[in-house]
Amino acid sequence: MLRITELKLPLDHAESALKVAIIERLGISPEDLISYVVFRQGHDARKRDAISLVYTVDVDTKNQQALMLRLKDDLQISLTPDTTYQFVAQAPESLANRPVVIGTGPCGLFAGLILAQMGFKPIILERGKEVRERTKDTFGLWRKGVFNPESNVQFGEGGAGTFSDGKLYTQIKDPNHYGRKVLTEFVKAGAPAEILRVSKPHIGTFKLVTMVEQMRATIESLGGEIRFQSRVDSLEIQNGQVRGVTLSNGEMIQTTHVVLAVGHSARDTFQMLYEKGVYIEAKPFSIGFRIEHPQSLIDKCRYGNSAGHPLLGAADYKLVHHCKNGRAVYSFCMCPGGTVVAATSEAGHVVTNGMSQYSRNERNANSGIVVGITPEDFPGSPLAGIDFQRQLEAHAYKLGGETYQAPGQLVGDFIANRPSITLGSVQPSYTPGVHLGDLNSALPDYAIDAIREALPAFDKKIKGFAMNDAVLTGVETRTSSPIRIKRNDQFQSINTQGLYPAGEGAGYAGGILSAAVDGIKVAEALALDMLFTRG
Repeated sequence: MLRITELKLPLDHAESALKVAIIERLGISPEDLISYVVFRQGHDARKRDAISLVYTVDVDTKNQQALMLRLKDDLQISLTPDTTYQFVAQAPESLANRPVVIGTGPCGLFAGLILAQMGFKPIILERGKEVRERTKDTFGLWRKGVFNPESNVQFGEGGAGTFSDGKLYTQIKDPNHYGRKVLTEFVKAGAPAEILRVSKPHIGTFKLVTMVEQMRATIESLGGEIRFQSRVDSLEIQNGQVRGVTLSNGEMIQTTHVVLAVGHSARDTFQMLYEKGVYIEAKPFSIGFRIEHPQSLIDKCRYGNSAGHPLLGAADYKLVHHCKNGRAVYSFCMCPGGTVVAATSEAGHVVTNGMSQYSRNERNANSGIVVGITPEDFPGSPLAGIDFQRQLEAHAYKLGGETYQAPGQLVGDFIANRPSITLGSVQPSYTPGVHLGDLNSALPDYAIDAIREALPAFDKKIKGFAMNDAVLTGVETRTSSPIRIKRNDQFQSINTQGLYPAGEGAGYAGGILSAAVDGIKVAEALALDMLFTRG
């Protein structure tokens, strides 16, 4: 089949218009078109008064070879690639050791799934609870202010991505179409089939819960084993080679191959690895606040008179500003029609994040407005970034009144450098609640100055972005891992054989899809190594 990209049609085009456009684009007669299927559908809203739908279609025609020869210089027409996933190995019956996967976020789940599908029967260890029990604990913090350090937004089945917007797109290079494998498995697990064709697929928290359960059942049906409330307290290493893991209950599991997919908030695990001598280095990340606006304002600014169109849904945005002090401020993890959520994993700390349901129909839009920082901003050991995060989160807890309420300030007051006393038209969605005041001390001066400069600049791109009543909530510190566990070309730690650092926590992903893809890559590398060494 042939693939045509960037095929544009008006937003409200007739049903027959796509077929007509394909025929015209290829310069063929209607009789020569055998069939077509939409591979991807998105929209172009750069001109909000002339929004267009953008299609990628796979087409079957008569005389395809001659057609390709005629169109060989057209960069928007090519042969449809084969995106079928091919397993790289199959476990032998004589395999001595089972691989261990630590963590059940997107990375750990897909590492475990691929290993199970290849017959390696992985043991998957999760410090938190299964997803429905974990959801109860998470809502316990949001609704009652009761915090469980081992079962929360960061820890438990499904990982941090379970309580997020559920975005399933990424900017990583993916020549092997691993992303297609991820989306296909998600659909098998109950995700809407539309995620296979929309340009910016998302799922939302409630759908992710049931999908995670189905993926667990699939792994177990293939011989994999998933253990909850099984925190790994020690990695056993002899002469630079992994020999096993020791759990918090004292049990040791012998293995020579461990996938480390613990997420960006497993600070005690990072400390343990550092003390064990595993090579870790500090890396850049970002800090800032969550900002909330009426979703209707964002829809109107982005889509004009087409706001509310069912094919467009709730509008999103992506913003960046380069400040006079050399810092970059950008929007992060934008959640259309979503809520700001409490995302701490440690007692006496406040952390914010964003979440949406599949419907994206809450009244507010929110995103992180964050400032990039580097290890030069937090000098010290490779774990200094963790200490820096903790300081900000502990101070936010105090600013919020030490009840897990988050400190907040209206955007107009923040820009004018005056404390906020009462809310305006925007009601913040964060629970257990927002404690209004002054955010000046919530971040370092350079970050406050940068955000204060960026907000009016963003207002020039989205009119109303710096509206007086928009709400800032602090603090956002878990944008990405503050460390990287460096690995070699075989995806193993550079100084610990058999340890496969993976996903967001190890510094190799940023979001559900990229983390899942990294899990697949690591699982393949591990499987090949186990075959070569015979485990």
